[in-house]
Amino acid sequence: MTMPNENKREVPDWLRHILSRDQQLTKQCFDLFDRKYGLANHRSSLKYLEISCHGIPWIFGTCALIYTFPQHIEIWINLFYLLILDIVIVAVTKAYTRRRRPSYNQKDMFATVSVDKFSFPSGHSTRAVALAFFFTSLFPLPMIFAPVMFLWSGAVCLSRVLLGRHHVLDVMGGIAIGFGAYVILSFTLISEEGAKSLGSYLFGEDPWSSG
Repeated sequence: MTMPNENKREVPDWLRHILSRDQQLTKQCFDLFDRKYGLANHRSSLKYLEISCHGIPWIFGTCALIYTFPQHIEIWINLFYLLILDIVIVAVTKAYTRRRRPSYNQKDMFATVSVDKFSFPSGHSTRAVALAFFFTSLFPLPMIFAPVMFLWSGAVCLSRVLLGRHHVLDVMGGIAIGFGAYVILSFTLISEEGAKSLGSYLFGEDPWSSG
């Protein structure tokens, strides 16, 4: 006798309706862009945006910055903290919601792990938004770069739908979570001394302590 799957969660009717409308809206946006501009003509540009906000280059790049520019250790340690916080929140949320990606998503995503088969929230969107606020509010770049950061962030979010990677609600949820991660970081910023101590613990030799 086949036993019922007790782990299978029932989706409420109201939520099922919202998700269905979200799927329809997402497909309409995807098809409209494809008809008007031709996805094949812009796929490589959208893929560059995808890679530009991937977690792996950002994490390894931040580690390299810790060693290359140790005088700014406070910035890099807090950036590393934000990236790890983002990954943890997104991974847990994806594992819990287990929403499937759009059926027309191509299997050509860069450096994925098992949880990446799920769609909500968009991890690229959470990261893009969190990084935009990090570099414009917490540790601001020169003012001229602020519009660039938010344009890049918006382009990354939009590209997730146009590439067929995510539904619209996945991106909207990602935007909200990314802002939430920024707020959490703003209340739990690591001081310069704390950053030096943490950097020594995580990365061993500390070229920033000699100064």
